[in-house]
Amino acid sequence: MKILLHICCANCALYPITRLKEQGYTLKGLWFNPNIHPVTEYNKRLDTLKQLQSLWNLEIMYHDKYGLIDFTRNVCGNESNRCVYCYTTRLQETAKTAKLEGMDSFSSTLLYSRYQKHDSIIEIGRTMEEKYSIKFYIEDWRAGWQKGIEMSKELNLYRQKYCGCIYSEMERYLGVQI
Repeated sequence: MKILLHICCANCALYPITRLKEQGYTLKGLWFNPNIHPVTEYNKRLDTLKQLQSLWNLEIMYHDKYGLIDFTRNVCGNESNRCVYCYTTRLQETAKTAKLEGMDSFSSTLLYSRYQKHDSIIEIGRTMEEKYSIKFYIEDWRAGWQKGIEMSKELNLYRQKYCGCIYSEMERYLGVQI
């Protein structure tokens, strides 16, 4: 089975990649994260994934688009629902790419994070599955949260401090919730 795995960051990819390979999947990664801000953070995460790609000899496609303008235009005035926009944008790109690449299924490392809205990710993934006629692979990788952290530290990877968007950065450093 060939799977295209959307990768939000190298750290969140460690455990899911390990699990998928253990299960015998042929894996290809996809970097598409136009939500990450500021550009310096975007570049740190991109460089860290390239570092992991080299260390683990991974096949990764890069849809390298810094999307501050599109992201803010689409969530401004509806910031409390920004995650739905973010998940939809990234899962749609992943499903379309998986279909074009002849993959059997697609998934996302977003399913690894304790901080993501899993029900929303799954609902959007299933919508994209139906829209693009390609299987959305669901596994709750949160059980490997601590293992992924340990792996990241062993590999000495850059570890980000917030989800990615400008609003999550504000929530992290100001301690407010939108």
